[in-house]
Amino acid sequence: MSGTREPCEPRGAIDFCLSCVLTSALLVAAVVASFAYLDIDFPALFSHEAATSIGRFAASFFPPDLAPGFLRKTAWGALQTFAVAVVGTLLAGVAGLLCALPASGRHGAGAARLARFVLNLLRSVPELVWATLMVLAAGLGPFAGVLALALHTTGVLGRLFAEAIENAPPQPEQSLVDAGCGAVVAFVYGTLPSVWPQSVAYGLYRLEMNIRMAAVLGFVGAGGLGQMLYYHLSIFQQAQAATVLIAMFVLVLVVDALSDRLRAWMER
Repeated sequence: MSGTREPCEPRGAIDFCLSCVLTSALLVAAVVASFAYLDIDFPALFSHEAATSIGRFAASFFPPDLAPGFLRKTAWGALQTFAVAVVGTLLAGVAGLLCALPASGRHGAGAARLARFVLNLLRSVPELVWATLMVLAAGLGPFAGVLALALHTTGVLGRLFAEAIENAPPQPEQSLVDAGCGAVVAFVYGTLPSVWPQSVAYGLYRLEMNIRMAAVLGFVGAGGLGQMLYYHLSIFQQAQAATVLIAMFVLVLVVDALSDRLRAWMER
């Protein structure tokens, strides 16, 4: 009879999934094996002596060094860290967009495979490894940090830009091509406006990450706050190191706030 519904067959509250159970068991086994392999001495880690030692070490960072001369030096290091992150991200944005065009399949399957291989290679190498290689190639200083961030971030942004271009609606660009426009003009006016806000959001997000990473790259000689922190910690000047850590924290907060405001303005 129409309008009548067949009764549903009763089902259990939870369906048995063999693959889910096996995957969960493997994950638990891997975690247990990792703890067993590392042989961490948890009683010593949470002992009274360990807590006392950690407390003494943390207390050695206070009060921070707020001498005017050192504050000026720290501010210069923060500016250098910011500049390294900005320049590295800008270079990566341009290079990533250029690599994203063939990676999105606009120039054939062969070019897409080659471009995706290059992007995968660039982002598979961590920034610290790139920084170590660039320090050996270009010497100590901020330039090595800029190159390291640019190389790794090109791989990340290039892949994100390529996916954004692939997901863009093709009708506007195709309409311009049918009207007689060239390929470059059709892309600039047909596809780029639809992917530009998302691409800028990706770039701002990577800038926030590169600010943090630029502060770390100094540990391998790439300049900025990281190099200052490594130097003062290596000679046990914890008060000066505390000032550098505070500068890192303030720099990240300021950049995050500015990035949030810029994204909100773009959404409006």
